[in-house]
Amino acid sequence: MKDIMNMNVKKIAFGAAVVFFTNFAYAQTVQDGINSIDSDKFAQAKTNFTNMIASAPTDENYFYLGNTFLKQGEPDFAAATDSFNKGLAVSSKSYLNKLGLATVKLGKGDKNAIGEIQKIVTDSREKDAEVLFRAAEALTLFEKNNSPDLAIEFLNKAIERASRKEVPAHYYYTLGDAYRLKKIPGDAMTAYDKALPLAKNKASVYTRIGTLWMAAQQWQQAKTSIEKAIATDPSYAPAYKALAAYDIRYQQNAKATQDLINYTKYADEDPYTQLEIAKLYFTNEDYTNSKQVLDKIFDKINDPIKFKLRAYQLFADGKYPEAMQNMDNFVSQAEKSRIQPADQGLQGLIAAGLAKTETDAAKKAALTAEAQQKIAIAKAAKDETMKWDMELAKIAGGGASQADVDAGPSNPMIDGLKQKVAANAQDTDSLFKLATAYQDVKNWNGAIATWQKMSTILPDWAPAYYSLGYSYQQASNNDAAKIAYEKYISTVKPAEVDANKQTLAYAYFAVAYLSKESDVAKAKDYVAKSVQLDPTYQDAVKLNAEINK
Repeated sequence: MKDIMNMNVKKIAFGAAVVFFTNFAYAQTVQDGINSIDSDKFAQAKTNFTNMIASAPTDENYFYLGNTFLKQGEPDFAAATDSFNKGLAVSSKSYLNKLGLATVKLGKGDKNAIGEIQKIVTDSREKDAEVLFRAAEALTLFEKNNSPDLAIEFLNKAIERASRKEVPAHYYYTLGDAYRLKKIPGDAMTAYDKALPLAKNKASVYTRIGTLWMAAQQWQQAKTSIEKAIATDPSYAPAYKALAAYDIRYQQNAKATQDLINYTKYADEDPYTQLEIAKLYFTNEDYTNSKQVLDKIFDKINDPIKFKLRAYQLFADGKYPEAMQNMDNFVSQAEKSRIQPADQGLQGLIAAGLAKTETDAAKKAALTAEAQQKIAIAKAAKDETMKWDMELAKIAGGGASQADVDAGPSNPMIDGLKQKVAANAQDTDSLFKLATAYQDVKNWNGAIATWQKMSTILPDWAPAYYSLGYSYQQASNNDAAKIAYEKYISTVKPAEVDANKQTLAYAYFAVAYLSKESDVAKAKDYVAKSVQLDPTYQDAVKLNAEINK
């Protein structure tokens, strides 16, 4: 799921900060806690700062504990707020804790917090590089609620003030994070390059560089940088999380699972870190491990995000009523700003699943309408967390199980191609041949499953969707066929229309023919487009005349 991968990459990119103090003995203790955060050892960091508060309950120590709750995989705003308020009780003028409370507001979606952060910096007279840095960090911490321009301004001032002694590496790589938010990768890379020679743990910077290359879809450079991070520090957990995202992207499920095992080994048992691991397992389609991890921590986490992940797991198992209950729990308990278009899309898919077995006509119609409306929200937002059309197709009956595939016709050629695909899941040539071989022997479940794999690896390759539609149609799954044909139509690029006129004409005709009873207006529109593309296509000409009498 793209929203989960994006979130994981974001946390790798924005998950670290280092504090600069002149008192070396004091800095070592603070540094230990911050290094733990950077290494995704949040339980260790919380223990570190809690112990510091026990021995020295200063406003700064309360800030660093509160900040740890904001930096973990899913922010714990309540715990962070409690710590910041305690810091202000120690010193009502604490700029750091005032920034902490403003950061909580920003994380919850209150854009007025940006103005508050700016005022806090002004009140500090910009004398303290640490206040400037933490203000900038707050403005880059949340993917959807941020102000990178202001962050860059504060960071440049922090760098200028710190340059009188030595600029800490984290000032530069946070500057890189800000440029990432502005989608200026060149300036982000320049900032990371400046951080690299200054960083005590270069794995942290190499990992950021790797995730920047991933965001730019420069996959080979990404892998090289992540491998440098691991070579520099084999125990640096976030590098394995980044590598898992890379391997998930390339459908290397076994490798991704090993990456996650390594991540688990080098991170810690903090429940929120384990929640991140459960998400990654789910993205890797390793539902068993995802469920096992979530079961272990479910009662230890107060954040309602746990209900959303449980809903995804239950949806994947086809347990639609239970999935709906968990989504209802998430929506009712989560801050409204945390409810994303993908969440509504998932609710729509669950409604479609419930509609499939609903026997009451009125309830079925209501569920179908809800499914269409909520999935439309996700698609309008261009959310790609899930392949909405393909998931609908599976619900409609297109999700052939391996048992269904194996029960169908086969031959030695199919057996040989299956072995090739098993050895290399990215072998698109063998996948194409296998799907075609399944079609030749009329094993439509096999064809469906294989074309689905092809469309996952090559989501912009239109012919896979056409062949998927044809296979669904032959399997008498007309609802799924319509969805696949429409996906084919929408995926053909404008420059490719002339070369694909005949195939497009059939796709439009097929949708029209399959819709003529349920949606006459759509059937008329699509058959007219079919005739326009190929005036000699007699089936389309006849259907056009029939439905326009």
